[in-house]
Amino acid sequence: MLNAITKSMRDSAKVRWTVVALVSFTMLCGYIITDVMAPLKTMIEQELGWDSYDYGIFTSGYGWLNVFVFMLIISGIVLDKAGVRFTGVASTVVMIIGAGMKYWALSTTFDNPVITCSIGSWELFSMKRQVLFAAVGFAIFGMGVEAVGITATKAIVRWFKGKEMALALGLNVATARIGTLLAMAVSPIIAQRFSHPSKPLMFCVLMLMVGLLSFLVFCVLDRRLDRQEQDVDDENKEEFRLRDIVGIVRIKSFWYIAALCVLFYSAVFPFLKYASDLMVQKFGVEGSLAGLIPSLLPLGTLFLTPLFGSIYDKKGRGATIMIIGSVMLIAIHLLFAVPALDNWVVAVALMILLGVAFSMVPSAMWPSVPKIIDERRLGTAYSLIFWIQNWGLMGVPLLIGYILDRPFCKVGVQVLDGVTTPVYDYTVPMLVFAAFGLLGLVFALLLKSDDKKQGYGLEEPNIDK
Repeated sequence: MLNAITKSMRDSAKVRWTVVALVSFTMLCGYIITDVMAPLKTMIEQELGWDSYDYGIFTSGYGWLNVFVFMLIISGIVLDKAGVRFTGVASTVVMIIGAGMKYWALSTTFDNPVITCSIGSWELFSMKRQVLFAAVGFAIFGMGVEAVGITATKAIVRWFKGKEMALALGLNVATARIGTLLAMAVSPIIAQRFSHPSKPLMFCVLMLMVGLLSFLVFCVLDRRLDRQEQDVDDENKEEFRLRDIVGIVRIKSFWYIAALCVLFYSAVFPFLKYASDLMVQKFGVEGSLAGLIPSLLPLGTLFLTPLFGSIYDKKGRGATIMIIGSVMLIAIHLLFAVPALDNWVVAVALMILLGVAFSMVPSAMWPSVPKIIDERRLGTAYSLIFWIQNWGLMGVPLLIGYILDRPFCKVGVQVLDGVTTPVYDYTVPMLVFAAFGLLGLVFALLLKSDDKKQGYGLEEPNIDK
């Protein structure tokens, strides 16, 4: 039995990294769909007749079910009880369903374009039917992709305990960012080729089906590991209890990481939803090319996230890495807000630097969670962090869309391809993103301080000596 423990499949570097490749490819397919519409804001306004607030509602739909119906927390509990295989397959199927509905809504012309919900004479809401259905599809998809995210993270933590955990998680994040890169760079080309903003999504749904097959292959390997380590698992397994959530939320550093996560990601992912439009409005980039500059961000993370993860594995300094990344984020958004810096070369330089910052924080943040929370509760802990993160991913795009439609941001009109569209000033939105970064820095400093008191080892290497 001792030999079975010491010579498990996890000890094979080839098998470990195959696992990373399989689950990361599924993540890549999901992240393509997450950001596939981001470079098409201007085209959506032209072709579908939306405005910035409609776009903000649609983008905020990503978090509706995760936040208000607590589906992310439920997914974490299911993950800890049912395991990574069941949760991952079910979540990928949910992604396909949601993305399919999103494509249907964006590609359909509705006879009755506006839907209104009222109680008596009190109107609860009124919005374009297409916007509502597209947002609901995005919400279903968001429920699936977030669940796949925590599932992939827990799977990698299991396969890389005491080994190159931060590097493996960094490669997982980097591969997912390739999805963002492809969405930013290729989506406008496909949309222009087929003359409709929904067409890139159709290709992405087909690719996500391939992602499901990739995860099924991972399930075969993971089942073999279960059989190999069955005796160990049976001896050490302890049933998850709902009251363990209370134990998680009592940990200060859990809240510091959760707060840093929601603030940092709120200053990056919602920014990417508007970054292509920023390139057009401020830097004068052609609409068909506007997604190329934002695509530099995920391109940078492809190489740098594993690099910083490897540094954390070998040298430690996880909390310090998060602090440096937060400082960089603040400076970059402040520079984006300066009206005089409107040259596309400046935009390219700032986007590359933002890619560096976006590599540093996640590369240290996600591997730090297992140092604070034990593995039995890890799925629930990640799901709670992702749930908190989704408040930002849901609310910030809506907030930015609302701000852009105010008179101080909506500063004129322009004619693009014969269609009159608004001209926006992005100074205030960029200051909002910088403020999120500043608050994130506060929590990064608090995290480092608490680590010194509690001895979690966030500044220590991850690889066992």
